[in-house]
Amino acid sequence: MGNSLIVISAVWCPSCLLLKKHLKKLKEEFNLEFEMYDYDLDEEEVQKYNVGDKLPVMIYGDNRLIGEKSYEEIVAFLKECKIV
Repeated sequence: MGNSLIVISAVWCPSCLLLKKHLKKLKEEFNLEFEMYDYDLDEEEVQKYNVGDKLPVMIYGDNRLIGEKSYEEIVAFLKECKIV
């Protein structure tokens, strides 16, 4: 899994579209890079992470943030993981 933040989303997921905006801001604010996977197109890779059917999912090591979250909630998660 390495040390990168993994993001799993889908084009049909409204919460995932909202997340894209947050990711852009995170990239600008914290200079973060993400490993992005599409729930449908990267099915084999996504299965490795056992994500279920609630999207989006952010994974760092053993930590997961699942579902629609505010920008502040995402930053809190990243701080908890000691990424930022």
